[in-house]
Amino acid sequence: MQGPLYDPARPKAIEGLPYRPCVGIMLINAEGLVWTGRRHDGHGKVDPGYAWQMPQGGIDAGEDPLEAARRELYEETSVASVSLLAEAPDWFLYDYPADVIATARRGKFRGQAQKWFAFRFEGDDSEINILTPPEGHSQEFSDWRWEDASRLPGLIVPFKRRVYEEVVATFAHLTR
Repeated sequence: MQGPLYDPARPKAIEGLPYRPCVGIMLINAEGLVWTGRRHDGHGKVDPGYAWQMPQGGIDAGEDPLEAARRELYEETSVASVSLLAEAPDWFLYDYPADVIATARRGKFRGQAQKWFAFRFEGDDSEINILTPPEGHSQEFSDWRWEDASRLPGLIVPFKRRVYEEVVATFAHLTR
C-alpha cells in the first residue's frame, strides 16, 4: 500500500500545518541486509525499544530529493560509496504525535512527506562513522548494525511504523 502522492512544491496541510519534505534512505549491503542506526537523542524522548531507524532528513529549499538523500546519508553516516538501486514511486506521509508537534517541531509541521531511495553500499564497514559528523552537523546515531529488512518496522517508533512497512515492501526485491 502506497501513501498519498505528494508534491513538495505544494505541501498538503492538515489542521493548518504542512508536511515537512524529507528523504529516507535504505542502505543495503552486499548480503542484502539494511543499515539501521540507534537514535542519539540527548533529550531522552526516544523510547529505547523503538530507537532504531534508517537515515532520513529534510530537503533543503531548491534541493533535488536524490541530492538530499546522498547529502543526508553522508551527514549521518559518512557513507559516500553507494550506487542508486531504486526510488520509491510515491511519497510516504506520516503525522507526528501531538507532543512531537508541540515540542520537537515547535508547531511548524504536521508530519513528514518522505521520498525514499534504496542505495547499494559499495564500501567497507570501516567507512561508516556515526560518531563524528561533518562540521556543522549534529550526531544522529549512537550505534548501528546491519539488519534484516523485515525486522525494521518493529524497531521504529510506532508513529513511523506504517511508512516503514511500505518502504520495506517497496524495496523487498532488493533485500534478502
